[in-house]
Amino acid sequence: MSKGLKEMDKAELINLERLVHLLRGLSRAELETLEILLDEEASRTIIQSLRELQQNKRIPIDEW
Repeated sequence: MSKGLKEMDKAELINLERLVHLLRGLSRAELETLEILLDEEASRTIIQSLRELQQNKRIPIDEW
């Protein structure tokens, strides 16, 4: 067992084990969604794109 794990209290270790269990149960799509949610820049880009979409500020695909 690593030094870091030995220094954790039992509650912290149990929470980490639960987190590992949850992460292993995620589908590929759920993992990719989690990556985006954890990436602040990606999240800001998506929010901005959604705002632009709601304001009809779309770029036609032939103008990309």
